[in-house]
Amino acid sequence: MLTSLSDEEAAARRTRGEGNVAPPATGRSYWQILRENLFTFINITLFGLGFALALLGRWLDAIVSTCVILTNVVVSVVQEVRAKRTLDKIALLTRPQVTLIRSGEEREAPPDEIVIGDILKVGPGDQIVVDGKVVGSSRMSVDESQLTGESNLVEKKVGDPVYSGSFCVSGSAYYVTEKVGTQSLANQITAGARAFRRVLTPLQGQINLVIRIVLLIVVYFELLMVMNSFLKRINLAQSVENSAIIASLVPNGLFLSIAVAYAIGAVRIIRFGALVQQSNAIESLSNVDVLCMDKTGTLTANRLQLNSVQPFEGDEAQLRRILGVMATSTASPNKTTEAIIAACPEQACALVTEVPFSSARKWSAVAFDQPADGASPVIQGIYILGAPEMLRPHLAEPPAWETISIEVSALATQGLRVLGVAHYPDPQALEDRGDDSTLPDGLQPLGLISLSDVLRPETRETLQSFISAGVRPKIISGDNPETVAALAQQAGLGPDIKLVSGVDLAQMDDAAFTEAAVSGVIFGRITPQQKERLVQSLRSRGHYVAMIGDGVNDVLSLKQANLGVAMQSGSQATRSVADIVLMEDSFASLAPAVLEGQRIVNGMTDILRLYLTRISTMGLLIVSSLVIGFFPLALRQGSLIVLLSVGIPTVALALWARPGATSRGNLLPSLLHFVLPPMLVSTIIGLVLFYGVYVLLVTPLHIDYWDLFIRTSNPIIHTPVTNAQSALSAFLVFAGLLLVIFVEPPTPWWTGGDVLSGDWRPTWLALGLGALFILMELIPPLRNLFALERLGAVEWALVIGATVVWLFLVRLMWRTRILERLVSVDIDSHVSRETEEIPEEIETV
Repeated sequence: MLTSLSDEEAAARRTRGEGNVAPPATGRSYWQILRENLFTFINITLFGLGFALALLGRWLDAIVSTCVILTNVVVSVVQEVRAKRTLDKIALLTRPQVTLIRSGEEREAPPDEIVIGDILKVGPGDQIVVDGKVVGSSRMSVDESQLTGESNLVEKKVGDPVYSGSFCVSGSAYYVTEKVGTQSLANQITAGARAFRRVLTPLQGQINLVIRIVLLIVVYFELLMVMNSFLKRINLAQSVENSAIIASLVPNGLFLSIAVAYAIGAVRIIRFGALVQQSNAIESLSNVDVLCMDKTGTLTANRLQLNSVQPFEGDEAQLRRILGVMATSTASPNKTTEAIIAACPEQACALVTEVPFSSARKWSAVAFDQPADGASPVIQGIYILGAPEMLRPHLAEPPAWETISIEVSALATQGLRVLGVAHYPDPQALEDRGDDSTLPDGLQPLGLISLSDVLRPETRETLQSFISAGVRPKIISGDNPETVAALAQQAGLGPDIKLVSGVDLAQMDDAAFTEAAVSGVIFGRITPQQKERLVQSLRSRGHYVAMIGDGVNDVLSLKQANLGVAMQSGSQATRSVADIVLMEDSFASLAPAVLEGQRIVNGMTDILRLYLTRISTMGLLIVSSLVIGFFPLALRQGSLIVLLSVGIPTVALALWARPGATSRGNLLPSLLHFVLPPMLVSTIIGLVLFYGVYVLLVTPLHIDYWDLFIRTSNPIIHTPVTNAQSALSAFLVFAGLLLVIFVEPPTPWWTGGDVLSGDWRPTWLALGLGALFILMELIPPLRNLFALERLGAVEWALVIGATVVWLFLVRLMWRTRILERLVSVDIDSHVSRETEEIPEEIETV
């Protein structure tokens, strides 16, 4: 008789905090997402400057200074809201009504009424909503696939633990609750799955570092500008405009370029069966150096195949016919019977009795009462299929058992599952009593069969491609380590791989555990908690870890990894937390994803070079202007320079980027090599040009001969500062467009800042944008829109001459590495991308 709690005892326990209270909501609210993306320091600064310009009547300047910021905010908010909605859908518990035993009576109740110590009853189809253990004399079969990813039913009897999130499939049982609320397994997994995480890739981290450094410099420049405005009594409108120009040095357009590059990569890779759920996932994959994966469902197709049939007596064909009828006739099919049916198809026969397979007994049996009539291969009696060691005690005369044991061991070391087949003539001797079912003595052994996991056809090739790319695979499984190792050898990992057992890991301290995680390749008998800890240990040693999983037991380890990958056939919770979902359940899709990741890294490296060159050049020009006395550019001129020299080109470079070798280390050496020469040359030549035009135009009665030749009008006097700013703007646009060619050199002549790419598209784009600027300068409405003055023939000659000098001087400095030698710094350690042939299916969009 089960002793249940009374209502008073339950109320007292609830008062002590032992009730099944629903866990609090996890993740971020919509307001948090909006606040974190909108109210950043730089955004507030730029919005404030834009508002000040609007108050001063500079509406166009205000719109130009804020539109890019708003675009970045919208893109970021949309991405994070989508991620939040996906995570909020995760739920392992459906919160159904439960059958609660209270004060000796059964009644329906909501799960919220459960307290620790309550007794619950479950039957077929009922969900187990809290953790506990089976009590009484009942037993049941439970589906724990939501928790373990394994579809096999688990038998539960008195004393066995049951876990929330599983379902009773057959039988009926009572269980006493031991863990409720946030302590239950299902709620722990759900909370971990719903928790928001933001994993930055190394490239994103370095870009964020650059932006933070630039932001500090901008703040310093703003302070200098404020002091300069007070000392020189510059009017308020001009001071605000100058402050907006300085604030625009922060490369917010980088975020938009990253978003474009990630979106392009996601569109490309979906053709290969990979769905990107986190925008940076593909780029993240190019940084992976450790790939953790499960055996079942990843290396294998989650099914078995019949490997061999070895009869003790008679011929193999007869034993195959018997196996086929046994498998076809069973009412409890499993992966073993499915493999036998596929290899030995036969007609089903009526059963007298059946004892389904049980992991506790390790055998199954069927009984037929159909005498042989010549048409049927089935002989009257019981046929048993099970582990040889479980059948041996019941055999009548084991035929050379030592020889059989050697054969069984040899097959097992190959990663095969070995089962014995036996027969008993009396069908009435079989009775189904669950795990208490027994076999009669005097069984006649018929033979052995071996089964193997079906390797995915692409497994060997894909693993080798990862190994060649410097990625170390690690197989983490709940199966026996030797079995997993044998399968891994079939997949091409080699015979010298190190095996680690979960039993051994459980006895290690933190240091030994971490060392085992790094050195081991095959991990067997691993619990979900150990799997999560293995990922944490690898990351603590500086490894960039990708984890492939399909079951709910993989959720926490997926969250801990730098990159989480889920199978489409896996659980909904696993797919929801993954960064990439393999739509065809094949991790071969990750191979082209690596190429896409390289494409993104290479494209963003080029984009970062262009942005840093612009920022450093503009920064030096602004500092110089504080000394010289004239601000070098107007706000709208600065916006035009950004649009033509980095805005449009960086989007195109993201689209046209090429896969190839990337550096997983620091980008700083290659960036310094590219940025320093054009920064110094652009600043010096730009200042000389600015003051040359200014001095030329302040000369009394300066005549514009271009205007005389074209319009035959009277000579005009130009505004010296605005004309000098326009000439400097033209020079900076042309120099910036030449950098676009240098960053993707179409011919060997253009190499120096980067290696030969052979791609002419950036060159044609640069020429087109240069022609567009000239057109803007000639058309009055466009010229006025960007606060430009019409340049005369002399000014154009100076701009073109300065650009030509810049071109040859920058190329010379790159090729001679004069700056590196001057400061005795070796910047030749950066990794260059190789010009290799790109697979057609990857190159074509």
